[in-house]
Amino acid sequence: MTAWNTSSLRRFARREWGPLFWTVRDALVRDTWRAIPMTIGAVCLTSVFQVVQNTSWGFQPVQDLGSVKAADPLGLALLRTPLSLFVPALDLPVWGALAQILLVFGIAEICIGWWRTLLIGYVATLAGTTYARIGLGLGPEHPLGLPVSDRIVNDTGPSAAVVGLAIYVCWRYRAYLTGALVILAMIGEVLVKDNLAGKEHLAAITAVMAVCVVRARWGPVRSRVALGHHPPP
Repeated sequence: MTAWNTSSLRRFARREWGPLFWTVRDALVRDTWRAIPMTIGAVCLTSVFQVVQNTSWGFQPVQDLGSVKAADPLGLALLRTPLSLFVPALDLPVWGALAQILLVFGIAEICIGWWRTLLIGYVATLAGTTYARIGLGLGPEHPLGLPVSDRIVNDTGPSAAVVGLAIYVCWRYRAYLTGALVILAMIGEVLVKDNLAGKEHLAAITAVMAVCVVRARWGPVRSRVALGHHPPP
């Protein structure tokens, strides 16, 4: 690789990831684990739910607290949604959920603050939950529809929130190529495995991108201008 190509890659890396990297690095160096208290709490809560739901007595209580299905009444689903982010999906390894929360929630908590992290995470999750009901109404014949069997799919875990947060943080820190790659990966997921989770991820992306557009147009001035080297949350 020529020196010019190496220099170009370095400039691109600094432009794409520099502000994000230095913001996260400085916070972790300065505050260590105290920089991400909400994330650590979320990891612990998810771990507790995983342990409890795998006991003989704990499965049903965990389902009652945080299990969301499209077949559930809307009011019940909304009541369970806040905890549904932290109930690991039954068909996936729990370490995947814990890694997603620690990495993406942690970066988001440092970059945009804990309450915005939760807000964007819930917007993404609710978008997925809402889409599931709309998709079932459209039916399997519609390109955006879902089969009737998805009514009883257990819709838990942090994945929709993780995808939404990744898009939002990439937008806030102008890592546009990274954000585009996340979107392409989620589209590829649907093309390869056309299931409820994949389509919910696209719904989450759509909702969060709408939030970005609204904030860019009508939000605080600092959301509409280029972020500096160390942008505020």
